[in-house]
Amino acid sequence: MNPAARRVQRVYLTLMLGNTLAASFIWGINTLFLLDAGLSNFEAFAANAFFTVGMVIFEIPTGVVADTVGRKASYLLGTITLSVTTGLYWMLWLWQAPFVWWALVSVLLGLGFTFFSGAVEAWLVDALAATGYTGSLEAVFGRGLVVTGIAMFSGSVLGGVIAQVTDLGMPFLVRAGVLMLMFVFAFIVMKDLGFTPDRSAGPLKAIRNVLSQSIEHGLKRRSVRYMILSAPFVGGVGSYAFYALQPYLLELYGDPTAYSIAGLAAAVLSLAQVAGGLLAPRIRSLFAKRTSVVLVAVIISIGTLVALGLNSLFWLAIVLLVVWGFVFAVVGPVRQAYLNDMIPSKQRATVLSFDSLFGSLGGVFIQPALGRAADLQGYGTSLVIGAVVELIGLPLLLASRRQKDPADARTI
Repeated sequence: MNPAARRVQRVYLTLMLGNTLAASFIWGINTLFLLDAGLSNFEAFAANAFFTVGMVIFEIPTGVVADTVGRKASYLLGTITLSVTTGLYWMLWLWQAPFVWWALVSVLLGLGFTFFSGAVEAWLVDALAATGYTGSLEAVFGRGLVVTGIAMFSGSVLGGVIAQVTDLGMPFLVRAGVLMLMFVFAFIVMKDLGFTPDRSAGPLKAIRNVLSQSIEHGLKRRSVRYMILSAPFVGGVGSYAFYALQPYLLELYGDPTAYSIAGLAAAVLSLAQVAGGLLAPRIRSLFAKRTSVVLVAVIISIGTLVALGLNSLFWLAIVLLVVWGFVFAVVGPVRQAYLNDMIPSKQRATVLSFDSLFGSLGGVFIQPALGRAADLQGYGTSLVIGAVVELIGLPLLLASRRQKDPADARTI
């Protein structure tokens, strides 16, 4: 890696560090925060679903921003939007607001995250190419996972401790402050390299072009199509499980007010993520194809969710949580590299946003449905049902593998 590419990587890792640190302050206590605001399990996960509705609605328009205005501009808009809407979330908790307001602000939170999705990843890949980097994308994405894992560990532990010694709302205020610091950092150091925004078209025409390019380079290319279509099942269940494990672990622990334990659970996941990020390139080298890594990881994830749902021991749940987090950490860089190698540079942010959109679609329907199952049958049963839903994604992953795309076997 030459000095210019190394600088790009440093900026990327700092962005990932700051974003994840800000987000992770509330990851360990988000579901507890919503329940403390007076929402039921169904309403809490419905609020999360409205967050993903926002992502579905705004993925394409914000993809236009990334591809026609610039990836830096998209990132800056994301930090501002998330900072403001996080503050609004805190105010809703303070006022014990009715569900309709949670739904509205959750949609706006989704808008904030869509400015990030695809843009930062596309910025990295294009900037590395522009600086002459020819190494493994898995290695860079793996380092990103290590950094975000460290940030997630720090933020989750601190968020849980802050909530324990103050209240469940304080971590949200800390998150908003960190996001504003990231805005200043990105404004100063982030530059669009290897990419020239296309501003020749108006907003509506640009949206039509983005949508057509998403279909052309996404759904019409079979190897990409099936990978994207699997995202609602794998991603939707993963989102539900991450947040459901907070109250479920407290239930197994026997103390529903032990917020630091909820933060610890997210911290355990972060350590598993660090290990997965470090080992992802090596594990990838054990398989001839990238899709093999993805398939094995999803199968292990399904089995782990079933075991979590049937388990009644707190310490065993922590062990299973480590396994579940590790396999997701390993598969992330491999799946990212597979998709990026199949997408042209000019449409990279757009198609990656399209992939994120499909993942969000799964969360729209799966999260409230599994949340209702938790209300009726308990968290354990809902996790087992989630494993069955995730199983639906396996045939689609197999279909992507059968296309024998050159990107499946690429190592650099």
